[in-house]
Amino acid sequence: MNRYTKIINMMDSYYTKDYEKTKKNITKVREVREETVRKFFLQGDCEVLVVFEETGREILIDDFSSDEDIRKYLGPKFINKKR
Repeated sequence: MNRYTKIINMMDSYYTKDYEKTKKNITKVREVREETVRKFFLQGDCEVLVVFEETGREILIDDFSSDEDIRKYLGPKFINKKR
């Protein structure tokens, strides 16, 4: 399962994904678009770790999270209407 991270700070928020480089044994972090994360989330193929930069608090949101939590931390576009 894919894991994306949503970083929330005072000014804005953005999504990232860790990519493991097998040859060099390094983990690269890249910024990804919200539409990409939403597409995989609605397919049930990913989870999103929400990180609050100021407090360090982390919340894991996945397909089994409540609609209320999904709306609060990711936004209404991430709620699957078919559930």
